[in-house]
Amino acid sequence: MAGIQLSGLASGFDWKSLVDQLMSLERAPITRIQQEQATNTQRSTALKDLGTKLAALQTASTNLKDQTLFSGRTTTSATASSTWKLASTSGTATGSYAINVSQLATKARRDGVADITGGISATNSVTGVTLATMRTAGIVTAGKFTVNGQQITVATTDSLQDVFTAIATATGGDVTAAYSAATDKVTLTSGTSATITLGAANDTSNFLQVLKLTNTGTGPRTSSAKLGAARTNSTFATAGLNAAITAVDGTGAGTFTINGTAIAYNVNTDSMSTVLQRINTSGAGVTATYDAVNDRVALANNTTGDLGMTLSETAGGLLGAFGLTSGYTAVAGKNAEFSLDGGPTLISTSNTLDGTAHGITGLSVTVDSATTQTVVVAADTDKMRGKIDEFITAYNAVETYIDEKSKTTSVNNKVTTSVLTSNREVQEWARQLRSLAFQSVSGLSGTIDRLDDLGLDLDREGQMSLKDSVKLDAALADHPTDVEAFFNTTSTGFAAKFDTLLDAMIDADTGIQERFTATNSSLDRQIADMERRLTQQRELLTSSFIAMESAQSQLQSQSAALTSAFSTTSS
Repeated sequence: MAGIQLSGLASGFDWKSLVDQLMSLERAPITRIQQEQATNTQRSTALKDLGTKLAALQTASTNLKDQTLFSGRTTTSATASSTWKLASTSGTATGSYAINVSQLATKARRDGVADITGGISATNSVTGVTLATMRTAGIVTAGKFTVNGQQITVATTDSLQDVFTAIATATGGDVTAAYSAATDKVTLTSGTSATITLGAANDTSNFLQVLKLTNTGTGPRTSSAKLGAARTNSTFATAGLNAAITAVDGTGAGTFTINGTAIAYNVNTDSMSTVLQRINTSGAGVTATYDAVNDRVALANNTTGDLGMTLSETAGGLLGAFGLTSGYTAVAGKNAEFSLDGGPTLISTSNTLDGTAHGITGLSVTVDSATTQTVVVAADTDKMRGKIDEFITAYNAVETYIDEKSKTTSVNNKVTTSVLTSNREVQEWARQLRSLAFQSVSGLSGTIDRLDDLGLDLDREGQMSLKDSVKLDAALADHPTDVEAFFNTTSTGFAAKFDTLLDAMIDADTGIQERFTATNSSLDRQIADMERRLTQQRELLTSSFIAMESAQSQLQSQSAALTSAFSTTSS
């Protein structure tokens, strides 16, 4: 029987083609529904794109309500290549200000006594002083240095006396070296009284530089300054300070104050580096440094101005050992002195001249030279115009899109529609935007109450453009407050009205998309129901034709049997 399912095997009738044709006719409603779905999808996509453009227009409109936009300022110096740092806040009074700086602000300093540490050796003998442990400002590196054209090789494990011996050996005894504990200096002497020449371009050790030996002068070469320097990373017990620190308790702990801030230390556990860092991170408001070249500690205020600096400790304390309580050099800080537009001398503790110093709220001028410069504060028209240009672009994008997606054209009596041609609501949106764009804003007392006052206009295609650039520039430069009121007045301003209208349009646009989505979902269910009925109908037709083929096949078999039987009897 399986073979009977072949179309027309018994009957010769192609019933499967007939079933396909009948089913194709029955599918016509499904095709129409699918076409409707495709149209809905196209419209929904177009509305989604329109929603994006409406949102962009709303962003551009909202930007016009920025509280700082039309009160924004630019600040420049009329002096070419000025290095003054200029800044102004929103709403700073516009104008030109001649600022004459006669004195810059400086920081108060206290430079401690020089040479606060002992020499590199307590005696003239330097046999036990190795280059690695020698307490100098710099650290000697291993390598070669040159004396009178002769190279001397040194290692950091050599003693200073070893190096002196090497110098004498290399020069055949002509140049000898000696250390003086009294002066804390090294002297090179020539036995022949000839000029001593030190160093060469190919030297690899800095020995001569660390010992401060140069070619300056004639005759013997002596260190240009004392050699001893503090061991900043060693505890105070071994740092080499000249003065004993006695104002400590039995554990070695002491304390001092700077500007009323107490700072503790321990001579047995702290180093100079540790204490200086402790000062710098405290609330004393000063920065402490160690000058290894001059072998002294200095304090400087963190802020400029004629401000005091007070130090206090018990006699025999660490500050005294640093040379900061007696014999020090005090350098008073200075206030900045300047005048504004030829007025009286004004004072600022800082080189940043702000409203508290010159009286112009929002203007900040950081000066770095005692000169006269004219500072110009003006409305930031470039930023204002940029935001207006962004609004025009976004507005035209919406109008163009609605026009393209809803237009109807006729060519040779053939009418062509667009995806949103039938949507009167969307077309009404374009009209509402055009109407609102050129309405006047009521309740304003300034010179601007409509876009035309800013030089803006609509062309015949509904596109917004700037027809009078001079008019816009003048309004932004001369009447920024009026422009701000036009755009930014709460509820009734231009941007506020646009936001309200666009909110409604965006909500409506989203609602229409949701309706199209719901409609297509309903149509999907209809198609599914129809597909199930068509499947059942095809199965019913197929089984009927198969039964027909089966019956006809049986009749054909019976007919053949009868024919065969009658033929045999006749014979």
